[in-house]
Amino acid sequence: MSRVYLDYNATAPLRPEARDAMLSAMDVVGNPSSVHAEGRAAKGLVEKARGQVAAAVGCKPQEVVFTSGATEAARVLANPTDGYDVFVEETAHDALWAQASMSSWPKSPNGPGHTLALGVANSETGVLLDIPEKVEGQYPFGHARADWLMLDVTQMIGRVAFAFGWSGADFAILSAHKLGGPKGVGALIVREGLDIFSLAEGGGQEMGRRSGTENVIGIAGFGAAAEAAQRDLEAGVWGEVKKLRKILEKAIEESSSQTIFVGKDAPRLPNTSCFITPGWKGETQVMAMDLAGFAISAGSACSSGKVKASRVLAAMGFDEVEAASAIRVSLGPQTTEDEVRAFAAAWTSAYEKFRARSA
Repeated sequence: MSRVYLDYNATAPLRPEARDAMLSAMDVVGNPSSVHAEGRAAKGLVEKARGQVAAAVGCKPQEVVFTSGATEAARVLANPTDGYDVFVEETAHDALWAQASMSSWPKSPNGPGHTLALGVANSETGVLLDIPEKVEGQYPFGHARADWLMLDVTQMIGRVAFAFGWSGADFAILSAHKLGGPKGVGALIVREGLDIFSLAEGGGQEMGRRSGTENVIGIAGFGAAAEAAQRDLEAGVWGEVKKLRKILEKAIEESSSQTIFVGKDAPRLPNTSCFITPGWKGETQVMAMDLAGFAISAGSACSSGKVKASRVLAAMGFDEVEAASAIRVSLGPQTTEDEVRAFAAAWTSAYEKFRARSA
């Protein structure tokens, strides 16, 4: 059979709606900051996409700041000013952890404050975390308290219900390519009324929050993908994907009693299965499946290629051998039951060879 793509958490295939929007945007010549007709046409595409993304995220259009991706959006946590701290939830993405030793952006009229950065849907395991509620005006985090809340919803938007407006958060970050848009474009959501320093100084684009001429083509694709993703979510598409995940995990479980399914009994993304077969290195499994025609991952795509155990799994209590023996299979709306069963059969064949070598 032809190759089967089962790595949607790394990046989703480009949606036809996004491709069409990008092709149309290529014919729009103006700079969005120009006041003539051509400039206004380009500006119109950016603002249309802003509304589409806002609808998918459940926020106001004026709260959407376009960036080059979620990683740049996470820069909202970084500020060389002393007196601000960032608390990062231990299983959060490295894009958030990279800012942990730096300071938070919000200007507080009452002096220094603290920001809690939380990965709501884990990219490696699919596990969903509860969003903390304010207690006496602050967010509890262990023995600490935070004044602002940042949510990484990169894996969540378009797959499970979420609305920034009712989340209580001050910031959220996401990337277009996780929901079928183009790579290299994303967004920072900033709660209306919250003042921040600019992510990039310059011409004052994006309401002064991120300077630089907007990526009109990418933004148009982002907006179209967000709209299509929200439409799929409302139509129940991901409920069907969840059924496929159950078929996959049942087949793997029947083949290997020692395999551990991470977060099996916890709320998870409907498409994500992370499982551990102790002693069988994740990288080895990924290569075996690649040769068999299946694209999967040994963890977050941002950290793949690094020969080390998953920090996320270690934080969840798995030992070094277990954490190094994990793979992630992430499905999508285009995945079929035949593909899932074919993968399970190929994995089982490779597992039997591993077990024979280990005997």
